[in-house]
Amino acid sequence: MPLQLLHAAQFAAEKHKHQRRRDSAETPYINHSIRVAAILNEVGIYHTGVLCAALLHDTVEDTDTSPEELSERFGSDVSGIVMELTDDKSLPKAERKRLQVEHASDLSYGAGLVKIGDKIANMENIISDPPVGWSLDRQQAYFEWSRDVVSNIPNKHKGLEFVFQSTYERGMRHFAELREPKP
Repeated sequence: MPLQLLHAAQFAAEKHKHQRRRDSAETPYINHSIRVAAILNEVGIYHTGVLCAALLHDTVEDTDTSPEELSERFGSDVSGIVMELTDDKSLPKAERKRLQVEHASDLSYGAGLVKIGDKIANMENIISDPPVGWSLDRQQAYFEWSRDVVSNIPNKHKGLEFVFQSTYERGMRHFAELREPKP
């Protein structure tokens, strides 16, 4: 394993150390970033820069990390991917979500890989332990929005696309089962 990946994991863990997922277990946030990188690696994506960006993809958006700090530590390729994936938090949530769908078609290949991995990891979490307070409708809406984002990403990795589609379909079956009346 390249040393840069370990440095990225350590940096992300430090930056996200006080953050928790909004699931019932309050899972440490770093688990999400590690899962995104693992999903990419599991389908045969071994590019160190892309895997580092997967580990770091939420650092600028959700911590005090600056783009310059990321560039100095990990180089312009990694920081460039992270910045492509960073939402402008000054915008309302609905606008940020709309822009993710719209801008998906402009993502570089590496950023597209990380974006799809991120959506898969989030959908897996929703199936296994959804965010506290999320209704079934909100959970399903996340899946449908994720499908809209991913469908706009050009030049998708076939293995990653397959995992996304499988996870999406598993989620839709899960929601249908939860909606079925109990005898």
